[in-house]
Amino acid sequence: MTEAEARGARLGDRYAVPSGWQVATLVGRRAESASAATLVLDVQGWPGHLAGQHLDLRLTAPDGYRAERSYSLASGPAEPGTGRVEVTVQRVRDGEVSPYLVDQFPLGSAIEVRGPIGGWFVWDPVRDAGTPVLLVAGGSGLVPVMAMVRARREAGDRTPFRLIYSVRTPEDRLYTDELERLAARGDGFDASTIFTRAVSLTALRGPRRLTDSELASWGWPAELEPRVYICGPTGFVEAVSRMVVAQGHDPARVRTERFGPAAG
Repeated sequence: MTEAEARGARLGDRYAVPSGWQVATLVGRRAESASAATLVLDVQGWPGHLAGQHLDLRLTAPDGYRAERSYSLASGPAEPGTGRVEVTVQRVRDGEVSPYLVDQFPLGSAIEVRGPIGGWFVWDPVRDAGTPVLLVAGGSGLVPVMAMVRARREAGDRTPFRLIYSVRTPEDRLYTDELERLAARGDGFDASTIFTRAVSLTALRGPRRLTDSELASWGWPAELEPRVYICGPTGFVEAVSRMVVAQGHDPARVRTERFGPAAG
């Protein structure tokens, strides 16, 4: 057993929760891909959240060792006191926390949560309805923008949404069936998926990174002044942001959320 695995094995044991955190209970888990799972958490007294926000999760061992990670909220907006929130966790190779949460964290177990966190990278169906939205996601950067897609659906909103999803392989895709169902509703939501390493038989094109022409074709023209949300690894976000601005989009209408290498 590696040192990281040994530390991870200790994370299932709990002790008293420090102030500033709430206790959540794992009440559900569903696989999203071979390496990712959505955790359904019951948080009594949850203050509510907006689509695009995130929370911190913390596990503590009896000897005092702690591990804390931030995860985007995958569920649509929750009103104060509703209690149920969802996060999608991608297993990180040689990680300490994510393999435990994806593969070992038992139903009924408790975990500390803190949040919601963030107010910039959010979409609100009440405040923002009517203005076209372009969502560009790389890998697990799909999670917070999926919360926006779900917020739109749950509100019965028909704001035009276009999603461009870049992922390594078909096996790495998240929310595959749900995205297909949403796109088939014909209510103004469109989704385009591209692969960078390997493709499916129905892929739009061969494996490569998102190009400027694809972004222009599948996105919105700048003259429509859409809201633009870009989330993913740092390099992906920076490259797409440059392309969006070069196409004439107002930088003030472009919001980004990025993540770099993590301990997992």
